[in-house]
Amino acid sequence: MSDREFSRERQIEIYVKGLSGKRSKVPVDMKALEEAAQAVMSEEAYAYIAGGAGMESTMQANRAAFERWRIVPRMLNDVSTYDTSVTLFGDTLPGPFLLAPIGVLDMAHKDADVAVARAAAEEGIPMIFSNQASAPMEDCAAVMGDSPRWFQLYWSKMDDVVVSLVQRAENCGCSAIVVTLDTTMLGWRIRDLDLAYLPFLRGRGIAQYTSDPVFMENLIKEANNTGRSVTINTLKALWEMVTTHPGNALNNLRSGEAIAAVQTFIATYSRSSLTWDDLAFLRDHTSLPILLKGILHPDDARKALDYGVDGVIVSNHGGRQVDGSISTIDALPDIVDTVGVAIPVLMDSGIRSGADMFKALALGAKAVCLGRPYVYGLAAGGYMGVREVIRNFKADFELTMRLSGCRSVDEITRDALKYV
Repeated sequence: MSDREFSRERQIEIYVKGLSGKRSKVPVDMKALEEAAQAVMSEEAYAYIAGGAGMESTMQANRAAFERWRIVPRMLNDVSTYDTSVTLFGDTLPGPFLLAPIGVLDMAHKDADVAVARAAAEEGIPMIFSNQASAPMEDCAAVMGDSPRWFQLYWSKMDDVVVSLVQRAENCGCSAIVVTLDTTMLGWRIRDLDLAYLPFLRGRGIAQYTSDPVFMENLIKEANNTGRSVTINTLKALWEMVTTHPGNALNNLRSGEAIAAVQTFIATYSRSSLTWDDLAFLRDHTSLPILLKGILHPDDARKALDYGVDGVIVSNHGGRQVDGSISTIDALPDIVDTVGVAIPVLMDSGIRSGADMFKALALGAKAVCLGRPYVYGLAAGGYMGVREVIRNFKADFELTMRLSGCRSVDEITRDALKYV
């Protein structure tokens, strides 16, 4: 328990700066934060980060479902001391949230994943390294010290690459592997399709692969004669490809290695044939806790228990994969009831406030994963923008918890909510 009022300190910090006419370029309001990020991002970058699948009804459902659950605060509880911490796989976190894996962060800011890693470490919040990162996991680990970090795994068609990525994650001090299940193929993302833009085709978001020795040993070096005409746009895309690839751009152009890396990634990116039985292969190659991300049905949660996984993340990929999917907070209670206390249940998709975090915990989540908001913070303010977003979520959650009459995360229970 602590009597340090972080939320009060955060509010005073903001208000005192206001006395001298200083306002942060990273707004606290989520809508204004998104607008600030959009103003400095390219049209393609904003579409990729902000967009969802199809008509984006799943994104809308994620938010609408949160609004149906209402907090019922309790009065005259002594909340002068409190504890917002949680423990996950041996790590004690200052708040019940992590930074979700989000790919191609250099579309938001040139410092990309490394800036996020630095901010996360300074605030003690775990970052889940993206499999589709703009910087190798080793670069992120180098700025994090002893701060906790996990690794997200997209299961490649090349099992030896899967093994290599997991071994690198272990060497980088990751304390868990998060297997993303819902993206064995890309969803129908209308914003990206209308702009005819996919960053991976330009060599962006594949830094975990181009830094991986096993992947680079298996490049597909075949001529790709598809009859495309040479235009200024194709030349720009080629230059983007060779400058994004590690090493000297002209050497990358001459050798064809950058193009081969993109071709190999596209050919081997993910396995749509993945089944429950494949999890044994992963268990054979790592002693780290394994979490399954993308669970929405209680029967899948039950199977996760049967197959000995260590945790599940209730997620619909932020609405980016299946249009018309169930919202995550609507899926959460049944999954929590299914697994009980056997393994931790986390949740992502649609988290926009400390109240959202409170509601998810009240329905049984051990912690939540924060996604787009920190990317908008990155775009608007770089490393400090991410840090401000984290600090705002910490303060908002603390206030919501205490104003609702709870002194610790353990006191947040289902009877703190009413469904309306």
